[in-house]
Amino acid sequence: MTSNTPLQLLGGISVQQFLREYWQKKPLLIRQAIPDFQSPISPDELAGLSLEEEVESRLVLEHGEHPWELRRGPFAEDTYQNLPKRDWTLLVQAVDQFVPEVAELLEHFRFLPNWRIDDIMISYAAPGGGVGPHYDNYDVFLLQGYGKRRWRIGQMCDSESPLLEHADLKILADFAGTDEWVLEPGDMLYLPPRLAHFGTAEDECMTISVGFRAPSASEVLTHFTDFLAQFIPDEDRYSDADLTQQDDPYQIQSDALVRLKKLLAEHMGDERLLLTWFGQFMTEPKYPELVAGPDIDENELLNALEDGAVLVRNPSSRLAWSEIDLGLLLFASGQSRLLPAELRDLLKLICSADALHQDNLGQWLGNDEARTLLLELVKQGSLELADEE
Repeated sequence: MTSNTPLQLLGGISVQQFLREYWQKKPLLIRQAIPDFQSPISPDELAGLSLEEEVESRLVLEHGEHPWELRRGPFAEDTYQNLPKRDWTLLVQAVDQFVPEVAELLEHFRFLPNWRIDDIMISYAAPGGGVGPHYDNYDVFLLQGYGKRRWRIGQMCDSESPLLEHADLKILADFAGTDEWVLEPGDMLYLPPRLAHFGTAEDECMTISVGFRAPSASEVLTHFTDFLAQFIPDEDRYSDADLTQQDDPYQIQSDALVRLKKLLAEHMGDERLLLTWFGQFMTEPKYPELVAGPDIDENELLNALEDGAVLVRNPSSRLAWSEIDLGLLLFASGQSRLLPAELRDLLKLICSADALHQDNLGQWLGNDEARTLLLELVKQGSLELADEE
């Protein structure tokens, strides 16, 4: 597929046109983005997930004990028997990490950087259900999975946009609707960051939301400087060897800021460290506790592969790679590894393949560094051993 190839998922426009005209700029409604779409998960299965301890879930009741009541899971089995007939919504995060068929939907979005994808959140709503008018600070694709939902879009928002007084939900106090559509299964709506939107279930419905990671400037500065501080010796400090006498000893003059900016630039401008931090940050698992591997040695791993086992990516792990002057960097679940350039094809295989086995690993199993890497990824938990089906 080239960037000029029309995509059904994008309504017949090309990736190039979508990125140029819509991505982070304006919404796009796509009728039958996935024709004859059948949801990979049923409402009952989604409700079942919300009972699990390791799954993040919420219930929003428009008319609960107070307006827009929020309840957090995990929920009890009788929860759904005691809900009203309408005006409530169940939201379940990261369903792709627990249901392989849901994770397969991400293959439709490989025209975007994989490390930007956050997770797939799925909502079930009773008739009239919704979470109120709001905006997100990230891009989202809203794929209708079941039933019908009415989407209204409004104004661009920011942190100054007035909100209702609510302890848990950020609901816009003012919503200036501009367009609205009713989406049916297979229809999809793309929304750029900060665009106000308001979804309401026309009947029982499920919406599949593919969200994207977008770290804030505050997060970047806080986390990168914490990371950077590990590599700066204590003696590397503000200095003023060129100091001249000044008239007022209490005044901080502009030349002090010049020295300070130079000190910061020397460290903040280290591209290798910035890339290392960024790769680790963007591959941190949403649920780190779900990424843990066995205590296994190299012989056990090789024997398992010889017996027909395969290596698959842990659904909760994240993988990416990059290239620097010293070689290659592999980022796996918040950690990084420097590797020689000759492992490039192996890194691409590890990141993209559905499964790793003797056939596609081939010659790599005879390479010491390749075997060590595979073993480390299994022990870390980013790759898991599974029996060949």
